[in-house]
Amino acid sequence: MARIINLSVISIVIFLCSFVPSYADGEQMSLSTLITAQNIPYENCYRVFNTDNVSLFFLTLAAINANRFNVDEIQSKSGYILFTAVNKPFIATVVNVNTNQGMLKITPADNNYYFQPGIILNIYKYIEMNLNKKFEVVF
Repeated sequence: MARIINLSVISIVIFLCSFVPSYADGEQMSLSTLITAQNIPYENCYRVFNTDNVSLFFLTLAAINANRFNVDEIQSKSGYILFTAVNKPFIATVVNVNTNQGMLKITPADNNYYFQPGIILNIYKYIEMNLNKKFEVVF
């Protein structure tokens, strides 16, 4: 009888532990979390990449295009791109940190930080995946 109780307690504990989410990487989020609007901390809106600011600007433009967001305005001299994603305006600003690093800051143009985190995370992921590729500007 005690053996049956022990087995049932162990199986209940295993069953309950199977519902605890586990992530291999701290940045892994479920799809529903990425597409659900939520308050985004400002710290998630900027990232430093190991590339110069010119390459980062073109990578950002390519990432916005790859995610099928609407580009509203491009200012390459000052390093910003205005785009619309999910009917919300954003501004992507690229600045030079040093000769080998550039910083990308993506913030909502209306300063309302309640939006889907997948918008900026997909852009960052695209840039990280294509960081080592060489781009050629053709006019």
